Amino acid sequence: MELDLRTEHTELVRRAINQDEAAFEQLILLHSEQLYRTAYVYVKNEQDALDVVQETVYKAFISIGQVKEPKYFVTWLTKILIRNCYRVLNQQTAVADLIEIPVKESSREEHLDLIDALSHLRKEYRDVLVLFYFHDVPMKEIASFIGITLNTVKTYLKRGREELKKQLGGLDYVEARSSK
Repeated sequence: MELDLRTEHTELVRRAINQDEAAFEQLILLHSEQLYRTAYVYVKNEQDALDVVQETVYKAFISIGQVKEPKYFVTWLTKILIRNCYRVLNQQTAVADLIEIPVKESSREEHLDLIDALSHLRKEYRDVLVLFYFHDVPMKEIASFIGITLNTVKTYLKRGREELKKQLGGLDYVEARSSK
């Protein structure tokens, strides 16, 4: 079953590369939620995340012919997305950091805590964690994508997880959560 889906996805990418707009639209619909979630992890703002996704789709559409290997389409698309996220972050002012998002559900609160913790990681750790856990990109592909060795990817994953554990599972976090 998974092989059939992968083959179907690869065929959609091939058609999109050959200027099939309907195939491109299907690909974007398949990955839109994942793109939005990833953008939100970076920019921490619904409107900015939507803008980043829109800009990513536009850039992907006009440059789809640059995809050399259809199986790496999602990685290629994510690379465009992350670059757009950094562009938006570089444009934001300190005032934007003062905006708080109201939280009502504990699962949403935990999700926002994770996003906040990710945003405090070193860029290298965050990029590797997002690609590996949010996009299921294999470590070998991450290494190639970012231009680092496989061992460096493993190190960044380990250190990134340790940092997240400190931020989310540390004593201060547990005490703060239990006092609410």
